Amino acid sequence: MKLCQSQQVFNSIYLLYYRNIPSKLKFQKEPKLTNMTIPKFDEIQIPALEILSDGVPRKRIEIEEPLSRHFQLTDEERNKMYASGNGPVFMDRVQWALSYLNMAGLVTKPKRGLYKINDEGRAILKKPTELKQYIADKIQKREPTKKKNSSSKPVQIEQIETDSTPEEALYGSYQGIRKSVYREIIDTILSKHPREFEKLVVQLLQRMGYGGEIKNSGQVTQYSNDKGIDGIIREDILGFGRINIQAKRYAIDNKIPREDIQKFVGALAVAQSDKGVFITTSEFTKGAYNYAESLNFSTKIVLINGEKLAEYIYNFNLGVQTERIIEIKKLDSDYWDNMADDK
Repeated sequence: MKLCQSQQVFNSIYLLYYRNIPSKLKFQKEPKLTNMTIPKFDEIQIPALEILSDGVPRKRIEIEEPLSRHFQLTDEERNKMYASGNGPVFMDRVQWALSYLNMAGLVTKPKRGLYKINDEGRAILKKPTELKQYIADKIQKREPTKKKNSSSKPVQIEQIETDSTPEEALYGSYQGIRKSVYREIIDTILSKHPREFEKLVVQLLQRMGYGGEIKNSGQVTQYSNDKGIDGIIREDILGFGRINIQAKRYAIDNKIPREDIQKFVGALAVAQSDKGVFITTSEFTKGAYNYAESLNFSTKIVLINGEKLAEYIYNFNLGVQTERIIEIKKLDSDYWDNMADDK
């Protein structure tokens, strides 16, 4: 089994504190490093907000320095490396603390690498005991709504135990890392111009194999007066088969209603096309899903929400790169079985 990861493995288990996970999977805490008093990432969050409370945008290193003094860390504690060699523990935990504050909407990133507190962050400083639940609630809202008949049941943070196998812990970490990258993908898309999003979805469908080996099979329509079609994928050389694309770069909490899908169907009729893909960075309402499913076989529309979009971008390696590969091996029973046993 080979897994790609974008952060060091055991530290990523922290991500599971703020996510609903299947009750049958229980994950280990990070192994104790030493008796050093290096703070956990959630212990860093309030002090980090206090450092940012003056409203001055700061880089991580500019936050890490005063945090080190706040926790009275020695040089040895501050520079302590993970056993795997994947960087300093304290620096990594500061980065995770800031990442969660950003995902929860308590700090913003006016520029790449800069963090700045906002009004929500200042408000939470007045009631610091509510921070942990506040982040948990915000992260949960970013996750797609689970179906009622789902076999996975959410568990509270306190239910996470330490009796999992190393393989379960690693798998849980891997899934946590993927979810973190998914969110980063959507946040990055939202920071770009809407026109760039239209180009992105055309490139994605081509990367997924639509358009085959046809030269210039993907086309982004004109930005204004596009008649409800943002992109087109030609499925054959002569252009008889076409997939029309509608792309909506919406904030995560701004759902696409049924009416927008109906308008897209109308645009497909005008374009004399029976295939459409509606892609958004947010989510669709239940009415939108029901309407798309109710269409007759003469018109087929596929709805791709933000999480599925991020998953496709991740799986088809568009704008992402492999940072590390973990190779897990097991004994080759055929090899060992050919050896004579000791009597």
